[in-house]
Amino acid sequence: MELRLRQFRPRTGPHEHRVVQPRQPLRHTSLRDPASYGMLMGDHDGLSRLAGLFSFAAYSRHTIVHIPLRGCVPPDEGCGELVDLVLARPETGLRPSKWPELRRALGRGTPLTVRTDEARTERHARAWLERPYDRGLLRHTTHARTYFLIGGRDVLATAATAFAYAAGWGSREKRVVKGQAACVTCLHHELVPPRDGLRHPEFAICFKPYPPYAHFKRPGR
Repeated sequence: MELRLRQFRPRTGPHEHRVVQPRQPLRHTSLRDPASYGMLMGDHDGLSRLAGLFSFAAYSRHTIVHIPLRGCVPPDEGCGELVDLVLARPETGLRPSKWPELRRALGRGTPLTVRTDEARTERHARAWLERPYDRGLLRHTTHARTYFLIGGRDVLATAATAFAYAAGWGSREKRVVKGQAACVTCLHHELVPPRDGLRHPEFAICFKPYPPYAHFKRPGR
């Protein structure tokens, strides 16, 4: 997949960071604050680009991927505050508490185009699934109206394949022709479990076509 991004090189103190954003917003994609159960809704374009952005984050050890979602067209389903999404490898040294300062320093940025390798992403996702007792997980938290997912290559690749699956199969769900969201898959085992033994966090990935719904047809119809 070809991703058109905008690249930033903000500085905080003596440190320079590399941050990228989608050049065009994911207009019909939204994320509700996933404190314990979050819900991401997106159309085919949004879910496909998220799959690419997760894949890019998986192989970019020193790059922070910032996906602004608060300015999306508000969905007519779900509840909870709309938040942005940030993806990063641990090597970036990103601390969520420092994100507001970093975000303010972004500036205008420069255009960047990259390509992702879907076969490589699938390969590393399978490697993660084949290590049930020895695999990294995604650390997650919400701060400053932003949801952070921080983890290693293979678990980010696994998340990328979940979004690709939702983009490819979500349009086949019966209810979407009426404009309703359909939960296609989720991130669950990929997320670090709570220390207090309460409910394991879950991040639902839903397909939702954008209105007007008269234009939408399920594949093969």
